[in-house]
Amino acid sequence: MQDQEKMQEQVEQSTQPQETVATEAPAPQVDNSLNEKLAAAEAKVAELQDAFLRAKADTENIRRRAQEDIAKAHKFAIESFAEALVPVKDSLEMALKLETPAVESLKEGVEMTLKQLSAAFERNRLLEINPMAGDKLDPMKHQAISMVPAEQDANTIVSVLQKGYMISDRLLRPALVTVAQ
Repeated sequence: MQDQEKMQEQVEQSTQPQETVATEAPAPQVDNSLNEKLAAAEAKVAELQDAFLRAKADTENIRRRAQEDIAKAHKFAIESFAEALVPVKDSLEMALKLETPAVESLKEGVEMTLKQLSAAFERNRLLEINPMAGDKLDPMKHQAISMVPAEQDANTIVSVLQKGYMISDRLLRPALVTVAQ
């Protein structure tokens, strides 16, 4: 029995130092490894947070610039059209300055002014809608004011009371027309 006890004590003594060495030696390595990983993770978090804040600031700057551009576009949208109309106004003012204009010179001046206005409309894509008699009624471009008996197909234009206008592909004002019954 004593032999068994001695052997058991020797076994316990031989295993204890190994266990304490095993638990004490890796513990500093684990602590250093964990500290290094923690420091690396904190650095990565700081880097990502900085990148996030920069991206957020860039997004706000882009949004602000876009709003300013939209405001400028609204403010100056008719600038080219206004530039095209200024000569028309100048021509009309010159015609009114004449003290005793002849009917022929007045008519010639009005025709020239109309040409200037038509050119301004064309440059700014303001197009006339002036259907011909006999054309089919297009409710997207024409507004029928009345229906009259006529010797042509039903729902065709008999006469134009007022021209219509479009800006590019958008209807500004429909042409007012009378339509055959």
